[in-house]
Amino acid sequence: MALIVQKFGGTSVADIQRIQNVANRVIKTHSQGNDVVVILSAMAGITDHLISLANEATQTPDRRELDVLLATGEQTTAALLAMMLKGLGYRAQSLLGHQAEVITDCEYGNARILEIGTDRIQRLLAASNIVVVAGFQGADIKGNITTLGRGGSDTSAVAIAAALKADVCEIYTDVDGIYTADPNVCPKARKIKEISYDEMLNMASLGAKVLQIRSVGFAKKYNIPVHVRSSFSEEEGTMVVQEESVQEQLVVSGVTHDLDQARITLKKVPDQPGIAAKIFSPIAEAGILVDMIIQNTRATGQTDLTFTVPKAAYKKAMEIEKKLAEEIGAEEVFGDLNIAKVSVIGVGMKNHSGVASLMFNALSRENINIIMISTSEIRISCVIEEKYAELAVRVLHTSFGLDRED
Repeated sequence: MALIVQKFGGTSVADIQRIQNVANRVIKTHSQGNDVVVILSAMAGITDHLISLANEATQTPDRRELDVLLATGEQTTAALLAMMLKGLGYRAQSLLGHQAEVITDCEYGNARILEIGTDRIQRLLAASNIVVVAGFQGADIKGNITTLGRGGSDTSAVAIAAALKADVCEIYTDVDGIYTADPNVCPKARKIKEISYDEMLNMASLGAKVLQIRSVGFAKKYNIPVHVRSSFSEEEGTMVVQEESVQEQLVVSGVTHDLDQARITLKKVPDQPGIAAKIFSPIAEAGILVDMIIQNTRATGQTDLTFTVPKAAYKKAMEIEKKLAEEIGAEEVFGDLNIAKVSVIGVGMKNHSGVASLMFNALSRENINIIMISTSEIRISCVIEEKYAELAVRVLHTSFGLDRED
């Protein structure tokens, strides 16, 4: 008998019929002698609808009250599934985040889990209950409801699996696993049987949206095997596991692309100690994430500094930097919204040379200019013009031997 945590996303619980399908799958797992804890998202589209209602109520919804509102989406699906299971003759009980003892910090809208108490869940499992937990939510130390941000139900599931020392955490979604590239962009993309935590962390941070990055971090920290699979088939999906457990380690495991990037350049910045801190401190204070940074030093004691930010933060970042440019004596600030980031990822890079050369040559053959480059031990990312993003993904996918045999 195993302890299995199963998480179902919004498309998997989009209506009563799909919740019934979830119930059938949960019952099948339970009937095989396993203890089962189910984590649910809200029905597809419900969270956006609730945000829209909040914005109709007031132009600036209070963040605490917004979390109270948004948590009702997962509360609804958890209650409905528990009702169905009980109606079919199975012992089941739903728990909200605070009832499942998911304790978070006080950052409304993007809270981080501090600890999870397991006593209540363990007691229910010991009494042969299927435990259904509302994902995406918890409570701070004062008892206020908090939510974990977009994709937070993934984090709920893996964190609860870690706290319970579950044998596996199954993430059910509308895709049947992790692919070597986005199949909508690259028709020859193929499903990956196994992928390491580090590869998945990089893929999640660089555009792949199958798993929330914080959930992968939890899985790696506590060594929880994660099985990403489809709610709509019995087919095996992709296992996310320790690096040494991956049987086939290709040089490159996947190619990702991210269209949600903008570039900002400060031209002729004084090349002096402390200038970089002055440039990036107000950006950090505004809560804007900076990704790639490149500095080009001029012979005249000046430098050009370029960095990327999410497109949604571009306007605010430009306002900050234009004001700052006047203070530090930079000549000009300009930006570009029409960029994309393409990346190749693979733990096999650690032991192979020539990956960067192959990537750059592949892009060069298609006359795709590289604007910025960033590397790590298992990743190379290039910023290019947005219009070439899909072509770049297909070209790199072929060049690194990832194409599916038709």
